[in-house]
Amino acid sequence: MPTDDLIALARLVLAGGPVLCRRRLLERYDTPTAVLQAGINAWRTGGLDDAQIASLQGRADDEALPCTLAWLDAPDHHLIGWHDADYPAPLRNIASPPLALFVDGDPSLLWRPAVAVVGSRTPTSGGRDNAHAFARSLASAGIVVASGMARGIDAIAHEAALAFGEGTTIAVVGTGPDITYPPGHERLRERLAIQGAVVSEHPPGTPALRSHFPARNRILAGLTLGTLVIEAAERSGALITARQAGEAGREVFAIPGSIHNPMARGCHRLIRDGAGLVEQAQEIIDALAPLATDLANALRGRLGETESGAMAGTGGTPPRLDPDYQRLWEALGHDPTGMDQLVSRAGLTAAELSSMLLVMELDGLVTAEHGRYQRKTGFFTSTASTTQAEGQ
Repeated sequence: MPTDDLIALARLVLAGGPVLCRRRLLERYDTPTAVLQAGINAWRTGGLDDAQIASLQGRADDEALPCTLAWLDAPDHHLIGWHDADYPAPLRNIASPPLALFVDGDPSLLWRPAVAVVGSRTPTSGGRDNAHAFARSLASAGIVVASGMARGIDAIAHEAALAFGEGTTIAVVGTGPDITYPPGHERLRERLAIQGAVVSEHPPGTPALRSHFPARNRILAGLTLGTLVIEAAERSGALITARQAGEAGREVFAIPGSIHNPMARGCHRLIRDGAGLVEQAQEIIDALAPLATDLANALRGRLGETESGAMAGTGGTPPRLDPDYQRLWEALGHDPTGMDQLVSRAGLTAAELSSMLLVMELDGLVTAEHGRYQRKTGFFTSTASTTQAEGQ
C-alpha cells in the first residue's frame, strides 16, 4: 500500500466510532487518501459524527497516529483495509466486518482454510487432550487453527499447531496487536507472530477491555470456515463464538462429554441446537470441503487465476502462468509427500504452498490425505484419453 494510503487508513481507523459509515466512504471513494481529500461536507454527508470529523482533521489524539505508524514501520507488521484486495474474503460476508485489520505476522494465513478452536479457560484433562489432538490433526491436514490466545483451550490449540510447524495458527485478539493478554502469554504471542499471525481490529496500544472480546469473537468466527467447541459451560465466550459462526453461515462442531461434566453442558446444548457432533478431526475436514471450495474460488480471483483452463494440462504439467505453481508441481510426486518436504523441494513457505495446494486440489490435480499431498492418479491419463477421443 502506498505510504499516503497507509497513513490515511490509519487515520480512518483511529477516528473510531461506528464502522459502517467509514466503510461506506471507502467504498464510495475507493482509497483512504481519497476519503480524506473529500473533506468535511462529504464526511458529514457520509454519516460521520463530530468526534470522527475532529479526529480526521487532526484535532483529536495527537499520540495515537505516530504510535500506530511506528508500529507499522516494523517488519512483518501490516494494516489491511476494507478497500484492499487482500482483505479476507470470508470476513466481508459477516454482519459487521471490521474497517481494517492489524496483522503481526503472515497476512496470507487469513486466506487459508481455517477452523476456530475454542473452549473453556479451565478445561479438564480430557478437554486439554482433545484440544491438543484436534488442533494437531487439523494443522497436519493443512488447515489453520484459529483461536483467541486466551488461557485454557485457546492456548493449548495454538501450542499444538505451533508444534506442528510454521503457518499453522493465528490468534484473533481483543487488544491492540502489540498487547499481550492475558499476562503470562508473552512467549506464546511472540511465537504466534513469528510462526503464524496475531490479528486485531484495534490499533497498537489498545488495552484489554471487556467490551472488546465479544466483538473479537465475530472476527474469529468470520475468518474461519467453522468453529469447534471443545469444552464450554452453558454461559461462556465459546458459545458466543459458536453462535456468531452459525449466524455467518459457518459450520459449528462440538465434542460431547460426560453428563456429569459441567464443562460439557455447553457442547451438549450446541449439539441439541444442531451443531455437528464430532469424534475426530477428519469429520470436520470432510464437512468443510464445500466451504473450502468457495474460499478457493475467491483465492483464484485474488491471484488473478481463472477456473477455465485450470484443468487443461498438457504434457503432464498444469498450465499455471505463475512459475511457483510449476515448481510445486515438480516437487510433488506420485507418492504422498508431507508439507516439510514440499517446502524444502519447492523453496516456498508453508503458507504459500497451502493456498496453492488448495487451489490445485479443487482443480482435481492434487489429492490430500492426512496432511500429505500427491499428484492425482489417472488425471492426465483421462485428460489425454478425452482429447484423443475428441480428435477422432
